[in-house]
Amino acid sequence: MSDPMSSASVVISPSGNSALRVASTLADREAGWRLVHHLARFVDAAHVPGVECVIPTYDAALIEIDPAEVSLERLGEYLAHVVDGLDHDRPLTDSPRTFDVPVLYDIDGELDLRTVADAQGLSVADVIRLHSEPTYVVRCLGAPGGSPMLDGPPFPLPVPRLASPRAHVPQGVVSVAGRQATITPAAAPGGWPLIGRTPLVVLDLAAEPFVPYEPGDLIRFRAIDQAEYDALLGTRMVAL
Repeated sequence: MSDPMSSASVVISPSGNSALRVASTLADREAGWRLVHHLARFVDAAHVPGVECVIPTYDAALIEIDPAEVSLERLGEYLAHVVDGLDHDRPLTDSPRTFDVPVLYDIDGELDLRTVADAQGLSVADVIRLHSEPTYVVRCLGAPGGSPMLDGPPFPLPVPRLASPRAHVPQGVVSVAGRQATITPAAAPGGWPLIGRTPLVVLDLAAEPFVPYEPGDLIRFRAIDQAEYDALLGTRMVAL
């Protein structure tokens, strides 16, 4: 498959020799997000021969294959047929779960909260308020370890990434970048400004799935103090 294949709602194009990228072309961003996630869930549930992995994001899904079992051309034709039958107006989740995430914000200046506040022309208190007021929809899962990718808080400006990424970002940090927000389930390098920490354990390698939320679920952040942080440290993240 060398050329993109298009329909009324997506463009399907090769990504190397063993993957297809299915990107929404819908003008409605919410409908496009629902479409690619409905497609990803359909393909996962159908156990399509040759499909090894489906990775949905905000407006596109990457579908990795074993070329020995299915060709990109044949899978592209199949996906175009599937997309035509999907109802992108249907909610992604009929009963989204809500996760309350306590956060010890970085008021002591050990992380990047003050830097973020200064860059936004806001006080630290305003950054905390704007970050903890919304209810966020989990848009997709990112790295490392299934980070919940969230539309960012309503800051006046996009948040720039760090000029020098950290070699080690511990699990449980809460961060923002651009117009996005997330939680880090597993320690890893990272370049997002860190504004706080949650005492909750997000990633559980003994559980299936490894993280308790999925796209379409809801997350709320709540400011706590050091005493509550210490009392909750090590508690598993669960839905309300």
